[in-house]
Amino acid sequence: MRIIIAFDSMKGCITSAEANAAAAEGVHAAFPDAEVVSLTMSDGGDGMLDAFSCAIKAERRTITVHDPLMRLISAEFAITNGDTAVIEMARASGLSLLTEQEFNPWEASSAGTGEMIAEAVRLGCNHIIIGLGGSATSDAGKGLLDALSNAFPIIEGRTSPLQITIASDVENPLCGPQGAAYVFARQKGAKSIGKIEKIDKRAQLFAEQIKAETGIDYSHYPGAGAAGGCGFALLALQSLCKGKVEVRMESGAELLLQMLQFDKLLANSTIVITGEGSSDRQTLMGKLPMHILRHAQQHGIPVALLSGQIHEKETLLSAGFARTESFNPPSLPLNEAIKPSVAKHNISVFCTNVFCAMHV
Repeated sequence: MRIIIAFDSMKGCITSAEANAAAAEGVHAAFPDAEVVSLTMSDGGDGMLDAFSCAIKAERRTITVHDPLMRLISAEFAITNGDTAVIEMARASGLSLLTEQEFNPWEASSAGTGEMIAEAVRLGCNHIIIGLGGSATSDAGKGLLDALSNAFPIIEGRTSPLQITIASDVENPLCGPQGAAYVFARQKGAKSIGKIEKIDKRAQLFAEQIKAETGIDYSHYPGAGAAGGCGFALLALQSLCKGKVEVRMESGAELLLQMLQFDKLLANSTIVITGEGSSDRQTLMGKLPMHILRHAQQHGIPVALLSGQIHEKETLLSAGFARTESFNPPSLPLNEAIKPSVAKHNISVFCTNVFCAMHV
């Protein structure tokens, strides 16, 4: 029996690796001889550095950067073979670095992410993978570009273009009703429509400034609104650096599955177990479990979706999941369920019970 375990991280609770370990413990309690393959996962948001570093066996480095409120902090990124850098934006510019009282998308800067990219450039990296999830910022990437500008001469002096891969599932434009401010700024602390309109207007003005300089309006490109507009800033680098940067946007989940050679791992597997903090019909709109399901379906491998909360169960089952269950007891209060020790225990026990019952 070969079982693949590939949980997403559960924000504010446990990491992907912790969830996988708990599930593996439960599986082995039911089937001690089962072969378990655990894959640390991320779609480009929180946990991206851990997942991608494991996938490409990268070396972690720590540098000093500015957080969203321009305070000095230590942040990690990773490099493999001295050539490819992996950067998780949330490590330098994430909401997780702030208290809820500090959330302020009007003031928050993406400068720290630009500093990490600049360091990778100075170290001679030819390819930079950047996960744009979990940001606290809505500055259209201006802070990122300002911090990176000191490295422009290095980039422009390259003999071959710097390759930048944006790992993100966001397809929103920079401005307008579906743009960064209107869709994402409220969850970053913008409490009024007036503040959101102000942030959107600032982004429009910055996009006009970049267009005047480059002749190209990147604000309408799909993904320009990712991470409060950092997608826009990274796309604009192609022109700002005179063709010495090439940028592509990819689904973070798909990029990681490619790196892991997931389709090869599926061969001769019995079942895949995946999950997240909460699953509902939005899971089917490009979240990690849906990417895993699509690949597994091509190989005829069943996928069990085990999450902290399950809503719209029939919709999830109709999409093709073999089983969709909450691993938490129905009466467990949320404030208790999100305790790491409780979540890990419940995942382990549930997996034991599932496999004992399924007789896989």
